[in-house]
Amino acid sequence: MSELLVDFITSLDGHASGKGWPGFWGLEGPEYLAWLGEQPEVTYLMGANTYRLMSGFAAGEVPDGQDDFRPEEEASVDELTQAPKVVFSSSLEEPLTWANSTLVRDDAVEAVRAMKANGSGLLSTIGSLALSRSLLRAGLVDRFRVVMFPVITGATGEERIYDGYPDVALDMTEHRTFDGRIQLVEYKPRVLERPPLDVTA
Repeated sequence: MSELLVDFITSLDGHASGKGWPGFWGLEGPEYLAWLGEQPEVTYLMGANTYRLMSGFAAGEVPDGQDDFRPEEEASVDELTQAPKVVFSSSLEEPLTWANSTLVRDDAVEAVRAMKANGSGLLSTIGSLALSRSLLRAGLVDRFRVVMFPVITGATGEERIYDGYPDVALDMTEHRTFDGRIQLVEYKPRVLERPPLDVTA
């Protein structure tokens, strides 16, 4: 049976990106980059918007405001290109141009449920906020990991991660600090039917 990880890289205030900020908010360090390179083989799950963005980077499209990719960003995109990817979309057309990508038009929750039951190894979301939210709501997420970078992007932050989420209890299973400033926390999530003090139900 496969294990499903929802994996986010965020600012401290829970944004997935920020206008005018480089990848990793420009704060990745040698410890964090070394840890990224040690990750096990994984099949990545994503929606159409993440696919369009990331496949564009793989094809050489540079993010707004940058002239070139930094070496760390290039390495990250190259690793994603080599990895197997499953893309859930009703709007994309086959064949997908990004190497090692498979298009699935079926309902994402049911498809991932089947992938977990019939597969092995690690499945991981990348970006794809709506997909991650749906998989969490369905109770399919085994591990919920957040790597927080030491910035608050209140003025420029984009893609607020937790909007629309249910209430979720989180049991910590791992934590560590990279380069004296980047904080990783990983939890086993449990979706709550109601908050603890709600006695109306």
